[in-house]
Amino acid sequence: MAWDDELTQLVQERGPALVGCAYLLTGSLPGAEDLVQEAVLRTFARRRTGAGQTWLEAYVRRAILNVYLDEYRSRRRWWRAAPVLRDETPLRAPDATVPERVDVLAALARLSPRERACVVLRFYEDLTVQETAERLGLSAGAVKRYPFDASRRLEPLLADGYALSTEDVTPLTTRKAGR
Repeated sequence: MAWDDELTQLVQERGPALVGCAYLLTGSLPGAEDLVQEAVLRTFARRRTGAGQTWLEAYVRRAILNVYLDEYRSRRRWWRAAPVLRDETPLRAPDATVPERVDVLAALARLSPRERACVVLRFYEDLTVQETAERLGLSAGAVKRYPFDASRRLEPLLADGYALSTEDVTPLTTRKAGR
């Protein structure tokens, strides 16, 4: 009998019994089904020549137990390491950031479409000046100028800490009349 026929026969005839065994280990049906699937994969990944149906089921049952124990050990190691890896900085409640997001969206709505596009691409999408210029079909100077102008308009509207960084923009000291 070919291995795929043996696999089909095993799953059809003994599948519910294997899932029942795995259910007793995991306590959940989806977890048991995943456990049986992984065990079957492990068993049939290394072909057992001349193994009959009884031996195949025994291999799969042993693989179910091994997979379960491997996952248990992995989770246990993780839970021991998790407190060491945890970041001690307190998290802000999600509802605390909602007003700030609303402020940012309202402030962005007051910008011209090109200013807004440049600000979003430069500071949200984190594109370079050249990448932003290529996407918008603008010169690099215009891509530097729009966020600079936008930052002047946004700073009074937004709370501290939300001002745009214009470190790559050199402010113009003189402006031509009529501009």
